[in-house]
Amino acid sequence: MEGSNKDQGPGRGDLTVLGAIALGVVVLHTLTNGQYGLHRDELQVLDDARHLDWGFVAYPPFAPVVERVSMALFGTSVAGLRLFSAMAQGLVIFLGGRMARELDGKRFAQVSAALAVAVAPLVIFEGTEFQYSSFDLLWWALIAYFVIRLFKSDNPRWWVAVGTVIGLGLVTKYSAAFFVAGIVGGVLLTRARRYLINPWLWCGVGAALIVFLPNLIWQSRHHFVAVDFLRHIHSRDVSIGRTAGFVKDQFLVCTNPLSVPIWLAGLCFYLFEKKGSRYRMLGWVYLITFAIFFVTKGRGYYLGPAYPMLFAAGAVMEEQWVLSLETGWSRILRMATFAALAVGGAAAASIIVPILSVDSPKNIAIKVNEDLREEIGWKELVGTVAEIRDSLSPAEQANLGILAANYGEAGAIDYYGPAYGLPIAISGVNSIWQRGYGEPPPKTLIVLGLSRRFAESHFQGCRVAGHSTNPYGIKNEETSEHPDIYVCGPPLKPWPEFWKGFQYFG
Repeated sequence: MEGSNKDQGPGRGDLTVLGAIALGVVVLHTLTNGQYGLHRDELQVLDDARHLDWGFVAYPPFAPVVERVSMALFGTSVAGLRLFSAMAQGLVIFLGGRMARELDGKRFAQVSAALAVAVAPLVIFEGTEFQYSSFDLLWWALIAYFVIRLFKSDNPRWWVAVGTVIGLGLVTKYSAAFFVAGIVGGVLLTRARRYLINPWLWCGVGAALIVFLPNLIWQSRHHFVAVDFLRHIHSRDVSIGRTAGFVKDQFLVCTNPLSVPIWLAGLCFYLFEKKGSRYRMLGWVYLITFAIFFVTKGRGYYLGPAYPMLFAAGAVMEEQWVLSLETGWSRILRMATFAALAVGGAAAASIIVPILSVDSPKNIAIKVNEDLREEIGWKELVGTVAEIRDSLSPAEQANLGILAANYGEAGAIDYYGPAYGLPIAISGVNSIWQRGYGEPPPKTLIVLGLSRRFAESHFQGCRVAGHSTNPYGIKNEETSEHPDIYVCGPPLKPWPEFWKGFQYFG
């Protein structure tokens, strides 16, 4: 068997290597994240970050709070606004390696686990944009790490750490509740149920509730509007086919196709291996959560946070096999593993990471990646709105409102508009509707994102005043689905009556 001092146990060298891998990924994202503009979803988070509360229609408060900090630190820097998201992915990668270490993996297992996490398309993507799902990945990797520490040490105090991070997960993304169901099921179905009579487990439950309580109170005061939102979004996703590829996405989105054998081995480790019996609960957490999302028709990426713990265990399994071989075969398989992960990572990054400029003829990513196309044209849109405003009479400008149909348009107006002296946008979508239409109500409206039929049937005297375009000719939702910009008078109904029926989810 092949061995070296580096493989004889964890130490500072292992931490240094894992830290270097994680830092390298963060640096890559930081250098490339300023290539294009902000994504539609990011603009919504930025808009909510200006109106901090204990909850929002579309998500809990954690992501807007973090982005408020980013705005204070980095201003309008796109790369700066995405830094915490990139750092979260670096930590997920680092935790993948650390979990392998806690499962008694040596250097090879730790590095291969970290790399397997790093080359997953979902992890790569979450580092390119600021999304609340970026932190969802982090919390579940951290929970899995704490659970491993719990069972390895048999120290029930770790339940407090587990519960605290569960609370953070719930104030980051509401679908974290499905992972909580997996944890409950895992406890009941394994020897972990012995902890049910241990006060430290219930202290962990209390910690989770304390962290989640402010958002829960906000929800109760807002008639649990998030439930209505999630029901609407789920129905939409099912109807347009976004949930149809759930199983396929586990192999192509949540994990890299070339790393699949590693996480499958990890699942077998937790469920069937004698050495994994201590951690069997994690295998059931994965299976239960998979089953819930599959039956309820969740989107494929919802299960993404479960894979770092599988990669960690699978890397340990592979290492044990590799070390049992003769030196030559051991070296070949190590090199083959790293080569496969490198190829898989490069392929995924080539269509996810904005490495090339938008107008580069070699830019394949912008052609195949819809999310990258949704980052193009927001500044130009706001500039066009400013030109339309300047073309209006002084009387029209004096009582002007900008009505946006979706949160991307509203967020862009609020983010880029101050440079042009534009008023904040009003919209019926998600939490923006709750902020109203201003006082006094506007008498002239610049209307974005609505069809001509809707505009003419709900507002007075509408006319086309401009179009949404971008200098690269990129086709995205703004330029293809609703490119016309209108100037209209006030609603045909009184403002309070119109606004009451204008609330919607998106």
